[in-house]
Amino acid sequence: MDMTEAQRSRPAGDAAPFVQLGLSLAAFAGGKPWPGHAIGLTQGEYQTFEAALNKAQARNGWFTGEQVRLAAKGLAAMLEKPALANWLKAYPALQGHGGTCTVGLILAGNIPFVGFHDLMCTLLCGHRALVKVAADDAGLTPALVELLGRFAPELSARVEFTTGRMAQVDAVIATGSTNTARYFKHYFGHLPHIIRKGRTSVAVLDGTETAEELAALAGDVFNYFGLGCRSVGKVFVPRDFDLDRLFAAFFPWQDIIRHHKYANNYDYNRAVWLMDRAPLVENGFLVLKEERSLHSPVAALFYERYDDRAEVEQRLLSEADGLQCIIGHGQVPFGAAQCPGPGDYADGVDTMEFLLGLGQGTKV
Repeated sequence: MDMTEAQRSRPAGDAAPFVQLGLSLAAFAGGKPWPGHAIGLTQGEYQTFEAALNKAQARNGWFTGEQVRLAAKGLAAMLEKPALANWLKAYPALQGHGGTCTVGLILAGNIPFVGFHDLMCTLLCGHRALVKVAADDAGLTPALVELLGRFAPELSARVEFTTGRMAQVDAVIATGSTNTARYFKHYFGHLPHIIRKGRTSVAVLDGTETAEELAALAGDVFNYFGLGCRSVGKVFVPRDFDLDRLFAAFFPWQDIIRHHKYANNYDYNRAVWLMDRAPLVENGFLVLKEERSLHSPVAALFYERYDDRAEVEQRLLSEADGLQCIIGHGQVPFGAAQCPGPGDYADGVDTMEFLLGLGQGTKV
C-alpha cells in the first residue's frame, strides 16, 4: 500500500490540523449550534458530525450524549495548541521524518474516542494507519477521521478502516482485555508491537482531603460509568476514615442509577453479594465493598483500609502492571483521571518513540 504524493504532502509533526480539530470538538462538547466558519467547518459538515455523535447512543447504550460530549471536551483540551507544541518538542526526530510504514491499530470501544491518541501519533509520525475498531466504537472513530479530513484530507487519506484480518502491516498497536492481549501477542508477536491489556485506576486517600477534592474524585469514579482504564475502581483509605464522607461527595451523582445498563449492573452485583452474605455499604446507586482486588465491576467501588501508607505504595508498585494511574495527594490530582494530556501514554509506553523507531523505507 504505497503512499501517494498527496498523502505525503504534510510534513511529519505538523499539528495544525489537530489544533483545528480540537477547536471544533470544543464546540461540539458544549452542545452548541454551528458557531460559524471560524471553526473551519460549514454548517452542513458540522451537522453531519453532530448527527454521528447523536447516533452513537443508539449503537452503544453506554455512549450517552453527556458522555460523548465529555470525551469530546477531553480531546479538545488535549489538542490545544500549547499542549501539543509542548509535547512534540520532546521529539526532534519528527523533523524531516518520512514515515513509510503501515501501522495496524486495533482500538477498544469502552469509552468514546478511546483510540484517537494512537491514531494521532501514527499520523504525526507520517505513517499510514490500518484501523480496526471494536463494535462498541459506535461509529465515532470513523466520524472523527472524516472530520479531520475536512481540515487535512491528506491525513484522512492515510487512514483505512477494516473489519477483516489485520494483514500486511509493519507494526501493530492493539488495545483490549487481558484475554485478547494473549491473542494479539500470538498473532502479532513477530512484528514490532505495543499490546495493551486491561488496567484499572485507584485512589489513595490520606484523610486530609477536602470536600471539594472528594467531589472531584466522584468524577473519577462515575464518568464513563466507570468503564475506562482511567476510572477509579478502588480506594485505599486510612483505618479510621469515615465512609460517609465519600457518600456525601458522591450524592450529586445519584441520577446515574436512571441509566438502565448501569442500574442492571447495580442490581446484579448487589444481589450476588447479598446472597453470598458479603458485608456491603450502599446508597442506592453505588455499592461499596471491602475487597483486596483492584478491579471492581460497574456500579461498585472496592475499598481497603490501611495503617501504613508505605505498605500501600509498595503494594501498588508490585501491581503496577495492572494500573493505569493512581489518584491522590502527590499523584494524579483528584478529578484529573479522565483528562490525560498528549504525553500521558497508556500503560506508560511512549507511543511516539515506538512509532519513530519503526524502520525507514519499509513498504508493504
